[in-house]
Amino acid sequence: MQNNKDFCLNIPIFALTKNKYAIMKIKKSRLDAIRLILSTQEIGSQEELLSELAKEGFKLTQATLSRDLHQLRVVKTIGVQGRYRYVLTRPHQYRHEGEHGDVRPAITPQEANGYLSIKFSHNIAVIHTKPSYASTLAYHIDNYDFPEIIGTLAGDDTVMLIIAEDATHTAVLRALRTIIPNI
Repeated sequence: MQNNKDFCLNIPIFALTKNKYAIMKIKKSRLDAIRLILSTQEIGSQEELLSELAKEGFKLTQATLSRDLHQLRVVKTIGVQGRYRYVLTRPHQYRHEGEHGDVRPAITPQEANGYLSIKFSHNIAVIHTKPSYASTLAYHIDNYDFPEIIGTLAGDDTVMLIIAEDATHTAVLRALRTIIPNI
């Protein structure tokens, strides 16, 4: 009788282990869906995002969505018309499979960082971006803590860089290429 009891106890444990992997796959699919939605639509609230996820077949609570957004390092920024929207801070890392199983970027680096142009004037540089990309780009520049750049100031589509006095424009461009490959 002891052996039968042990055997019965092992079955639910195996089932739980199997479900753990299924749950991990569901979470990965859900995170991929969030990335795709945020990279293709302007989503301004968690309720909107929950609605879009429901259309894709994902049912989750606001608390779970909040944890997912934190894990993906999603930030809220002001869009073109003054409306808040969620933005991926690392959109260039989102990749998906193509038709033949090849992995490719979901969006190009130019689309990912929103960079349009840069101009210098002595120890100031001005970067123009697509609308709503400037604050995310400034955030990344500040987090890299480049010795050539003292700080940033961002608007909706413009980032102003204060350049260290001993830094050359070429050195600034070289540093920025780590974040903006298409600069």
